[in-house]
Amino acid sequence: MQTLWFILVALMLTAYVVLDGFDLGAGALHLFVARNDQERRMLLRAIGPVWDGNEVWLLAAGGTLFYAFPLLYASSFSGFYLPLNMVLWLLVFRAIGIEFRLHLDSRVWRDFFDAVFSLASLLLIVLFGAAFGNVMRGVPLGPDHYFFVSLWTNFLPGPQPGALDWYTVLAAVVCVVALSLHGALYVILKTEGPLNTRLRDLVQWLWPALIVLTIASLIATVFVRRQLLDNYRADPVGWIIPVAVIAALIGIFYFNRARQERNAFLASCLYLIAMLCGAAFALYPALLPASGDPANSITLQNASAGASSLSIGLVWWSIGMAIAVAYFILVYSMFKGKVAASETGH
Repeated sequence: MQTLWFILVALMLTAYVVLDGFDLGAGALHLFVARNDQERRMLLRAIGPVWDGNEVWLLAAGGTLFYAFPLLYASSFSGFYLPLNMVLWLLVFRAIGIEFRLHLDSRVWRDFFDAVFSLASLLLIVLFGAAFGNVMRGVPLGPDHYFFVSLWTNFLPGPQPGALDWYTVLAAVVCVVALSLHGALYVILKTEGPLNTRLRDLVQWLWPALIVLTIASLIATVFVRRQLLDNYRADPVGWIIPVAVIAALIGIFYFNRARQERNAFLASCLYLIAMLCGAAFALYPALLPASGDPANSITLQNASAGASSLSIGLVWWSIGMAIAVAYFILVYSMFKGKVAASETGH
């Protein structure tokens, strides 16, 4: 039951990265690829019907952590108190940037909120990437399984690291490039004209950068935390995951060149899924590893709720997920196809 809930939490986090990842990536590119107000409206129309619904998966993952692994929830939310508050404020500003840009017929007003939306999206990606790097590297957990990290210390991984060091910054850069590529492919799928062409050209630049950064991040991860290879050595089936990463990268390049927009976007989804599955496979059974004494790590065994609670919760989780999945199928079906910027409004 503990392993099942580990998989369910990983599933919801992956759903969040794949779904909200493309509108975060689109937001990060908003000011740089959309040259005029019409193109910016097209980009916002591409993500407009789904961006707020996509964030449900982040809330669902947080709620599941609270229910299934209360120690992990309490420890991580207290240790990452400052970054989590920054995430909350950025989520608020991102929503404000989308919803407020056309409340006044003023170019200054629109440009300001376009900048708010784009900057908040970019910083959210950076924070999520750095948080992912912290989990993979480990945090300074004490015997009571709690910790505190400064924003940075000496910028080096070690027993007492800061939230930012060279490894977590590398993870943030990988996340920025991966989600920008993901967002670009989604907007390509939803638009036509000069914006579509410009994004295709951008993908050709982002793709080789993503390959280099993926290889660098894998090498850095092994260097920083060699134990993450243990599960791959113990169970060779895990090597399917890096094969999937390679296939996804090849698919992105091939399908984008062949103008198979849907397949290129699905290949990007596969890349994100494979990378996150690889991380979950490497961490198991740890939920949050300790950067110092491994005995202080938060694991499935010491963090989960009782067996009866997990069993009862599975029933309600299944009902909730069935409703959520049905909603997402309905919304994405209703708003499928290309979008165009209207003369007024979004």
